[in-house]
Amino acid sequence: MEGDIPFSSGFMLTTMLGFFISVFFVMGISPTWGFTFALTFVILFVASVVSMSHIEASNREAMEKLAIHEKGHYRKKKK
Repeated sequence: MEGDIPFSSGFMLTTMLGFFISVFFVMGISPTWGFTFALTFVILFVASVVSMSHIEASNREAMEKLAIHEKGHYRKKKK
């Protein structure tokens, strides 16, 4: 599985957010659509977990894609 890169953490966050919106908001309007959306987001969440669990620790490029804390997005505040 050389070169396999898992789904991003944003994808996982989107699936969790979509699930909660489906359950709490859409389910009240239409139970059928709420259940359908919730099931879809659960399947997408499981796919993201599976894709992250199959990554090899030796694949440095894929690990760097996941490590958002090493990308320099966070800067220390000057005192």
